[in-house]
Amino acid sequence: MANRQRKNNSGRGSALIVSIVATFIVLGSVVYSVAGQISSKMTQSAIDNLSESLGLLCGTIQAVLQKEAEFQKFIAQELALLEDPESFILSYKTNKTMIKVSIIPAGKSTGISNTGEAFSANSLDFSSGKKVDDLPLSGSYLNSMGTWAYTISCPVMKEGTQTATLYIEYIYDSLEEALPPKFYNNNATLYVMDARSERFVLKPKGIGERTAGHVNLQDFYNANRILESDIQTEVSESIQEGKHVLFYHPVRDRASLIYMWAVNDGALYLIGYVPIESIQQEGKAVNQNILIVVIVMLTAFLICCTLYFLNERQKSHIRKEQEQERELHSQQLAEALRAAQLASSSKTMFLSNMSHDIRTPMNAILGFTTLLAKEADNPARVREYTKKITASGKHLLGLINDVLDVSKIESGKAVLTLGEFTLDGMVSSIDTIIRPMAKGKNQKFDITVSGIKNERLIGDETRMNQILINLLSNSVKYTPEGGQIQLRIIGLEQRSSQYEHFKIEVADNGYGMTPEYLEVIFDAFTRAENSTTNKVQGTGLGMAITKSIVELMGGTIDVSSEVDKGTIFTVELELRIPDQTADRKVPKTPAEDDVNNVLNGKHFLAAEDNEINSEILLALLDGEGATCITAENGSLAVELFSSSEPGTFDAILMDVQMPVMNGYDATRKIRSLDRADASTIPIIAMTANAFAEDIKDALDAGMNDHIAKPIDMENVKTILCKYLKDTSKREMSR
Repeated sequence: MANRQRKNNSGRGSALIVSIVATFIVLGSVVYSVAGQISSKMTQSAIDNLSESLGLLCGTIQAVLQKEAEFQKFIAQELALLEDPESFILSYKTNKTMIKVSIIPAGKSTGISNTGEAFSANSLDFSSGKKVDDLPLSGSYLNSMGTWAYTISCPVMKEGTQTATLYIEYIYDSLEEALPPKFYNNNATLYVMDARSERFVLKPKGIGERTAGHVNLQDFYNANRILESDIQTEVSESIQEGKHVLFYHPVRDRASLIYMWAVNDGALYLIGYVPIESIQQEGKAVNQNILIVVIVMLTAFLICCTLYFLNERQKSHIRKEQEQERELHSQQLAEALRAAQLASSSKTMFLSNMSHDIRTPMNAILGFTTLLAKEADNPARVREYTKKITASGKHLLGLINDVLDVSKIESGKAVLTLGEFTLDGMVSSIDTIIRPMAKGKNQKFDITVSGIKNERLIGDETRMNQILINLLSNSVKYTPEGGQIQLRIIGLEQRSSQYEHFKIEVADNGYGMTPEYLEVIFDAFTRAENSTTNKVQGTGLGMAITKSIVELMGGTIDVSSEVDKGTIFTVELELRIPDQTADRKVPKTPAEDDVNNVLNGKHFLAAEDNEINSEILLALLDGEGATCITAENGSLAVELFSSSEPGTFDAILMDVQMPVMNGYDATRKIRSLDRADASTIPIIAMTANAFAEDIKDALDAGMNDHIAKPIDMENVKTILCKYLKDTSKREMSR
């Protein structure tokens, strides 16, 4: 039994050896065949590369000739403009490329060269008809310095008439700089031959071997034993026709490839040869690399046979791991799909809500506008419709602002505009906006401020207002008539002496929210929907925007709510305290100033390019007892201000996007004027550019404040009141 098993093993071993030997034989045959094919293909590829290289050399020489012709045309154009072109020629300095510059006036047989001697073109041979960029090219000749040269002639044209002919002599040695320093590792030769005389006019240095006596094509034949008459005849015919020539021929007992490549339509030829072994060198290297690869492959084959069984043991384990990874990946894909479907569903719901919410105020605006036209003679109805159109317009503007703001935040373009502000000023501003809304629903609105150590802080006041207005307006919306809303600002223990640490609480006893909605309240495109609140319109973006702004400021926001009992939003922030700020307590409740008509009797300058906007602004100011002069662009606004007497205008209302000169440049221009009120007159941006960075740009340009369009007259009066009161105080102190 054991012997039989050994015989079986021996038989298997012999079969394995035979298989390996057969594999070696087959592989060797394949390698030999492939090596031959590769060698043949590499040779052909090398010939193609040689043709391509010669083409590049020809293109290089052709480019040099082209540049020379273009430059000569340029000089001819310059000469046509001169009254005394001969003086220009005499003063022209030659260089290592252009040896002599000459001119012959039209109708004369002789002219003058820049060397000062008389010049005649009789010694030049242009009979071949060869040209460079349509300029005649002469045959090659030895010049006065004993160097091979050629001349290009160019007509000098003035107003369509030839006034002279410009001749410039160039030397072939200048072409050497454009040729490569090596050609096939210096194993190839290269000459430049004049096709008509078959003289070698250039032997570039450092390119291949040189043989004394290679003066012309016949010397090249004799030196390299190319004596076959049929070859010489065929070459001669090809040169006469300006064709390329490429053929095999031994040179000094070395198989070589002879080439004769036409340049400039056969005016010149590149002549030389390259040994076949240089061409095939790459193929030999490839075959050697193939042999090395085969040896490595066979070695790898034996190693693989050894490792095969070890590898099989691991495959089962790997398969299990792959199956687990696939299951995990499938699970992740399923979760991603659910998230995508949820996002799609949310955005679909958002678009549906937005379609309804935008159309609702728009329908009201259009409807009441139609009614307004019909009831134009009824003042009571006009006031009623106007009030409703204004309310619908403000609601529509709020929807648009929410959508634009969230797009800014999601794209990462939202930025903070830091500046110094006072808490009491911010609270007063919020009270001015929210209290009328609360009164409209007979709601009680209370504000308390406690524990604040520093009244003046550094932060983005606009974004702070946005946070408070979003939270408080939501409370007003979702609190029924007669409800109660509270704004509490409470100082907390400072973590650093340089920062004021406080929290803001907005509480109401409104409808409240379900636990399910509390989980998604800060997600974009969501809003509470039930039988009580489904008539409250909005984008569902307010809380997402608020949370993003709070986090942008480095703070936190939380919410707690219970259905039918109310909601409390809590925002915790830390804002920097300005240097050398005296500790002052913030009043516990803002004073409700009497919004006195400070605009009455004031005179303004407004820069506004839109005729309708100008008409609206003039009408609104006229209703407040103020007068205004408008300018169609920033440039006119600067002119009106600079030509007016100091004190003519109480303030300037400046649009931003205007033709001729924009609002930013106009403001800078006014501020730079040499008059006392140029630096003190209030300049307020009044523009549709309403983002935080737009406010920053306005302030950076020298404006005092920013009012976003569409114009809210109450907001205009609030902002102008601040600066006009300051102006009045300064005038009284004087």
